[in-house]
Amino acid sequence: MKISRILTIAMVTAMTAVSCSETDYMTFDTARNGIYFTKDTLNYSFSVTPIEIKTHTYKIPFRIMGSTSSQPRTVAYTVVAEKTTAKQGVQYNIGEAVVEPDSINGYIPVEILRNGLEGTYATGYTRYTLHIELKSNDNFVPTLNAAAQSRTLTFDNAVEQPEWYSAHGDKVWDKATLGVWHPYKFIKMVEYFHAINDILPETYKKMVAAYGENLENIPYGDPYVFRSIFKKYIYQPMYEFFGDPANHDMIVTAYPDFPFDFPNPYE
Repeated sequence: MKISRILTIAMVTAMTAVSCSETDYMTFDTARNGIYFTKDTLNYSFSVTPIEIKTHTYKIPFRIMGSTSSQPRTVAYTVVAEKTTAKQGVQYNIGEAVVEPDSINGYIPVEILRNGLEGTYATGYTRYTLHIELKSNDNFVPTLNAAAQSRTLTFDNAVEQPEWYSAHGDKVWDKATLGVWHPYKFIKMVEYFHAINDILPETYKKMVAAYGENLENIPYGDPYVFRSIFKKYIYQPMYEFFGDPANHDMIVTAYPDFPFDFPNPYE
């Protein structure tokens, strides 16, 4: 009798728990949908992007929890001033966040303004932060935990010397081939490297596999396996570009300390 009573209580408790769970779900599903950020780390650097490119739109992704809609729906957010070092209109602009029809994904568009980013390779680059928190509105309410409701985007204009190392573990830059290190040389080097994809696509794929998409890893700083390709399609165009008087003023305006010392690759 006692066991039967215990089983009865347990069954009633379980049914109550299921009932509450279903009620909570239905209440959530028919009210405002939940929303949360999906990507943990948000970083951007113009780095080796050609200097002619002055803006970049970074999309901070989020996802809804609940039903989709046939209509676009806006998402509310706020920029937290005390956790943000970037200035709107100077280092960034930010747009409206919208979940498109029949979608569970969306993003907050942040336009990063290159001309407003301070610092040089000689003095150091300023790294900016933009802290955003999701807020409730008529469409959505932040859900999951507090960590999923806020994100910090960090960005800069840094161009660092690539991680090329000698056999002894020292960082190297082939001065005999490239002249003294300067970030603009590396920017142009990567630009001409990417252009090889239009000329020799299969060779380009092999070089990307060997050295990285942006030449992040050239052992000993010497692409000896593809040296002839580098000489013809990268070093020679760089030599001609830096030596062309028509480019001089533009280069000096962007980089007053630029050393015009790029060697002739065929001498």
